[in-house]
Amino acid sequence: MTQRTVDLNADMGEGFGRYRLDDEPLLDLVTSANIACGFHAGDPVVMLETVTGAARRGVSIGAHPGYPDLVGFGRRELAASPDEIRAFVAYQVGALQGICSAAGTRPRYVKPHGALYNRAARDERAAGAIAAAVRDVDRSLALLCLAGSAMVRAAEGAGIRAVREAFVDRAYRADGTLVPRGEPGAVLDDVEAMAERAVRMVLEGVAPTVDGGTLVVNAESLCTHGDGPRALAIVRAVRDRLTAAGVSIAAFARD
Repeated sequence: MTQRTVDLNADMGEGFGRYRLDDEPLLDLVTSANIACGFHAGDPVVMLETVTGAARRGVSIGAHPGYPDLVGFGRRELAASPDEIRAFVAYQVGALQGICSAAGTRPRYVKPHGALYNRAARDERAAGAIAAAVRDVDRSLALLCLAGSAMVRAAEGAGIRAVREAFVDRAYRADGTLVPRGEPGAVLDDVEAMAERAVRMVLEGVAPTVDGGTLVVNAESLCTHGDGPRALAIVRAVRDRLTAAGVSIAAFARD
């Protein structure tokens, strides 16, 4: 497999109140920004600042809805029903649409956050609730999904575009799911190894697994978590290595 164009996305706008993260340098490197919508992080002011910065650079804007869990940063599993999940996602996507309108731009896609994302990767009903919310709010929005997951099938079943992504900074199990953050080795820390991993993901369509095997990923977008202390170094190294390998970096959702 040889893929010569890929999107780089990162989670952004994850400050809240007086707690801020500096997303500006990352916005100069990524092509898509997953912007927190106030449930796991973010607030209206942070959302507007991040949207404005992304729009100014021509970075594609996506809603990043999560569980209503500011204390746990949306990384704790909640016993939410599919109906609740559908409402959570619709509410947050609508909030970002309003912020984008105020900034003279619009969102292009949705990517669930944290525990909600991980649940929807394996739980068909949760995935279906998310896809239904996206379809009902704006069926032109794409759904950014873990490659090979239940979310891909749900998006396709709902008649919306499924965009497959892979993670350069997270370890994979053999079944294609991410190693839970509480387990050793779940979050990778070798910047050069991650850059090389990104090249393999794009040009070979595979990712290593924790059991020593390889996993087919066929990703249109590569994700790095923007809240990590080395996020900027990782994205810069990944971008440089991909460009050196002849890969073009471009948003998957563009006019």
